[in-house]
Amino acid sequence: MAHWVTVWRAAQLVGVSRGALQQRVRAGELELADDGRVSTDALLQLYPQAQFEESGMLERVARIKDEAFGRRVRERLLPSQEVLAQRLFSQTQELADLKRHLERYHALVMDLRGRIHDAARDVSDDRWQELRQVADRGLARVLATESVDVLDVMDDMLKVMSAQVTLRPSGHEFTVEGHDTLLQAGLRAGLKLNYGCGNGSCGMCKVRVIAGDVARVQHCDYTLSEAERAQGYALLCANTAASSELVIETLEARGPQDIAPQQITAAVRAVAELAPDTRLLHLQTPRTNRLRFLAGQSVTLGLPGSAATGGDDVHATYPVASCPCDDRNLHFYVARDSGDAFASQVFAGSVKPGQPVTVWGPLGEFVLAESTRPLVFAACDTGFAPVKSLIEHALALDAAPSFTLFWLATRADGHFMANQCRAWSEALDPFEVTLLRHADAGDGAREMARAMRADLFDVDCDFYLAGPEPFVRELDAQLAAAGVPAGQRFSEVV
Repeated sequence: MAHWVTVWRAAQLVGVSRGALQQRVRAGELELADDGRVSTDALLQLYPQAQFEESGMLERVARIKDEAFGRRVRERLLPSQEVLAQRLFSQTQELADLKRHLERYHALVMDLRGRIHDAARDVSDDRWQELRQVADRGLARVLATESVDVLDVMDDMLKVMSAQVTLRPSGHEFTVEGHDTLLQAGLRAGLKLNYGCGNGSCGMCKVRVIAGDVARVQHCDYTLSEAERAQGYALLCANTAASSELVIETLEARGPQDIAPQQITAAVRAVAELAPDTRLLHLQTPRTNRLRFLAGQSVTLGLPGSAATGGDDVHATYPVASCPCDDRNLHFYVARDSGDAFASQVFAGSVKPGQPVTVWGPLGEFVLAESTRPLVFAACDTGFAPVKSLIEHALALDAAPSFTLFWLATRADGHFMANQCRAWSEALDPFEVTLLRHADAGDGAREMARAMRADLFDVDCDFYLAGPEPFVRELDAQLAAAGVPAGQRFSEVV
C-alpha cells in the first residue's frame, strides 16, 4: 500500500536534492497530493533503482566508513540515548495504536464475513452469493503476504535516526540529525531563524510547539513563564526534536531589513596565506554574542589605533565569506592593497591571533532570493567571498536544481580558492565551475558572458554577480541584453 511523505522526506529517501525532485513535479513526472505529499509508489516508479544504501542519510554514513565506524555513526548521525529512546517510544506507540486499530478492523471484517456467509446460505438470492465471493476474495488479498516497500522501511528508520521539523506559518522544513539543537539544525538548513545569543540567555529564539515533542539538550539561563510553558513554548537553542515529526510556530526573517544592526568584539582566530597576495582572516565571536547575518552580506571591521596608523583606528568593509550556519566563525578574504590601511596591517603581520577586532553589521542586500530556478554565480577576484557564502547557503537550502559558478581572475592569484571550487564540482553532480582569466575586469566580463551563452541553454536562471564595479556593470548589461529579467539579476560591487 502506498505511503505518503513530504517532498523533503522523499528527496532524502531517494538520495536526490529537493530542487531536483521539485523540478520533476513541475515537469509533470511526479504528482503531488492535495496536501503536497508524494506517494512512495510513485517515487519507486520514478526512481526504480532506489536502494537502502543509496538514501541521502546513508550516503553520509558511507562517507565516514574509514575509521572507528560505529563510534562516528553514533556521534554524527544518532541523537543522544535519551532522545533516541523518546523517538523509539513515540514510534512504538504509533505502531501499537495501529496494531490495535487493525485488530478491531479485522474482528469487524470477520464478523461481517460470517454474517454474509450465513445470509448467503439461508437466502437463495444470487446477490448474497456474489457478496460472499467478494468478501472472500477481498479478505484473501488483504491477508496475502506481499513484499515490503523499501521506501517505507527507509522512512521508518529515518524517523528514528533524524526528525523532520516543519515551521509555521512559512511551511519551511528541515531535518534534525545527531546531537544538533533545533537552532543548529535550522541554521544548517539555511533558514533565517530568529535568535540572539544562541546559548539560552536571551530568549529571542522562543517558539511555540504545535505538534510533536521536544527535549532539553543544552543548559539555558532564560526562564519561560508558567503561561509560556502551558502554551508549549520552548527555546530553539536549548532543545532538539524528541519525536520524529515536529511542527513549531515562529517568525523568520524575510530579508536584510529584519536583521538588527549589531556591534560585536570578536577575536582573531587565525591569519592564513591563501595565495601570495590574498589572506584569510578568521575571526571568532564570543559564545554569548554571535553575529546574526544573511549569506552574501558584509560587515565593517575595526582595529584599534597603533603607532603605524598614527594612533587612528583602522576600519574596512569586507563581505563575509562564510556561511551563516556557523555564526561564531567569520571568514574574510583580504587582498594586498596599499590603499587599504586594514589590509596593510594584515599583510604587515600586525594582526595576530587573539587580537580584538570590532565588527559592525551586517550590511547590504546581496542575499539569496526565494526561488527554485537554477542558480548562476559570477565572481571576479575577491568578489568570490560573498559568492562563496551564497553558494554554501544555497547548498544548505537544497532547493535549486543546479548550480553554476563562473570565476574571473584579473590578478595572478585571483583563483585563490580553486581547489574548493573543484571539490564542489567533483562532489556535487549538479555543480559546474568555469575559471577564467583576463587582465581587464570589463573585458573579462564580456568574455564570461560569451562563456555563459555557450554553456547555459536557458536564461531562466537567477544570476548573482560580485566583483569590482567595471565587472559587475558590464556583465549585468550583457545579461540584460540576453533577455535575463531584472528580477533575476542580483549584484554587489566588492
